[in-house]
Amino acid sequence: MENPNIKILTTSRGPVEYLDTGTGEVILLLHGAMGGYDQAQVLALTIGESNYRYLSLSRPGYLGTPLTAGGTPEEQADLYAEVIDLLHINQVIVFAISGGGPSAIHFALRHRDRCRGLVLVSTLGGKAKNKIPFFFHIMTRLAKWPAFVTMMKKKAESNLKQSLSRSISDPAISENTLRNVDVMALYKEVAVGSFNRMAERIEGTKNDIKISQTRTYPLRDIAVPTLVIHGTKDPLVPFEEHGKRLATEIPGAQLLSVEGGEHVTIFTQGKEVQSRVSVFLQELMFRPLNQGQAIAKSEGT
Repeated sequence: MENPNIKILTTSRGPVEYLDTGTGEVILLLHGAMGGYDQAQVLALTIGESNYRYLSLSRPGYLGTPLTAGGTPEEQADLYAEVIDLLHINQVIVFAISGGGPSAIHFALRHRDRCRGLVLVSTLGGKAKNKIPFFFHIMTRLAKWPAFVTMMKKKAESNLKQSLSRSISDPAISENTLRNVDVMALYKEVAVGSFNRMAERIEGTKNDIKISQTRTYPLRDIAVPTLVIHGTKDPLVPFEEHGKRLATEIPGAQLLSVEGGEHVTIFTQGKEVQSRVSVFLQELMFRPLNQGQAIAKSEGT
């Protein structure tokens, strides 16, 4: 069921679909592959806090935001700057997960005065070396067939344990996660939710894959407070190649290396991650702003 609170913002680059919730300092949420505003919002619900305003965007190529709005990380970063301009927001904290990382990095690079802080969760620090699974190529074709999507959605919905086991190799961690009712409700939002409007998530995912395999980043030029969160056993975005590199090359970056965590560490070790994010956000609130920067608050607060 479509969220009735979804809005479409008209920008110079085209429409941008977004969800705007809460009040307080503004956090921009950037989802990963097969995502959209709905999965961006899960970031707020897993590792965020209630006393913030959250902007959950569908990035270009996902759901209601066409790829023409920004096919490169640089274009996407500029799009985010225009979005917050149009919403009369001076500055944001950015949360990015997985494929949302490249555009988040470029937002910090290109719009330093608009980025109060950066939280990178399981994101790329350079070119990905992983081969794309053959099944993904098949799925991109089958996603155009409603009957296939309905069948896959029902399968995921009826057997979340099997779905979870594909994301978590450690049986003990998997069982602990399954027993957490609140966490599993959020995991279901991602695992099952990705089948909603699935065909509208493919173009953005293909673009993210292309970016992941071709781009490197001037990480040493990032000059905003940064928290890197990465599982030490992430099979999709390996810790040594990405998480550790981000923390080493971004000046002053803080690192939470989640021992045994994989790509879904926001679910499996959510309390540990949320606790560290909370400390980081508190540090940002007490950190002096650079000259000319303004605190991003909801209008009227």
